[in-house]
Amino acid sequence: MANNNNDPYKALGVGREATAGDIRRAYRKLAKKHHPDLNPGNKAAEEKFKKISVAYDLLSDPDKRARFDRGEIDASGQERPERHFYRGHAEGTGGRRYAGGAAGAEGFGAGSQEDLGDILGEFFRARGGHGEPIQMRGRDQAYQLTVDFLDAVNGATRRLTLPDGRTLDVTIPPGVEEGQVLRLRGQGGPGLNGGPPGDALIEIGIAPHPYFRREGNDVHLELPVTLSEAALGARVSVPTPRSSVTMTIPKHSDTGTRLRLRGRGVAEHGGKPAGDEYVTLKVVIGPVDAALENFLRDWKPEQPTDPRRSLTEAA
Repeated sequence: MANNNNDPYKALGVGREATAGDIRRAYRKLAKKHHPDLNPGNKAAEEKFKKISVAYDLLSDPDKRARFDRGEIDASGQERPERHFYRGHAEGTGGRRYAGGAAGAEGFGAGSQEDLGDILGEFFRARGGHGEPIQMRGRDQAYQLTVDFLDAVNGATRRLTLPDGRTLDVTIPPGVEEGQVLRLRGQGGPGLNGGPPGDALIEIGIAPHPYFRREGNDVHLELPVTLSEAALGARVSVPTPRSSVTMTIPKHSDTGTRLRLRGRGVAEHGGKPAGDEYVTLKVVIGPVDAALENFLRDWKPEQPTDPRRSLTEAA
């Protein structure tokens, strides 16, 4: 839950039991008083207006208000643990998926912009229509882009096609995480009366990989090996997110043996060193020919082992 210094109810001066009408009236009253165009050069009024606008954007949306009351999002609209800045979705170029919508944490929602239009219109009509045209920043637009696992690990540039036909080249930084939001400044909705455009907020989804699995900056891989490679040791080729490398399998290895390849995980990013790749061996017997079958039939191990002993003891 947000602290009292950042409580949208307190910002609007209403109680938690306030109706939608109460919230709307409180916002309109405060917006008339603090809007920057009505208080030129007054930084305190500008900051107050930003605070009440963010508060109204959250509380005027029944879903956001309910989620804030339940403690699922904070006063700026940030969701925990997952962010959802979009509604609906459609296919993008190359199988990428995106969705368009308006971001609530920055810029203003549709309701608040409509109210502002009414409020400022009333203000300038009251002045006889002699006010200057009002410039407002455009709304932030939110989209979703799903990238390949290796693009998220290594970094890449991917093109996103928007519903209006425009395309955005999105730089995917190395180490990007599921749900991370990338900001493309000036690529959102157009401003009002020459105001600056909003930003595009790109929420990243990551497609799973058939072999690799990520934990933090480390990458995990299950590597099939033959019985002879595990028993006698071998040097084998192992895939990593960037290339294949040769790795030594120690003799007498078994299924579950874990080996580390330093620096072969998530690429270096943000001042953080590259992660490691952890390789877990999986012994695959494969086809059994007559020679192996005869050998095993006559083989008398010096130290017999019972692979099911732990199961028997637990029963």
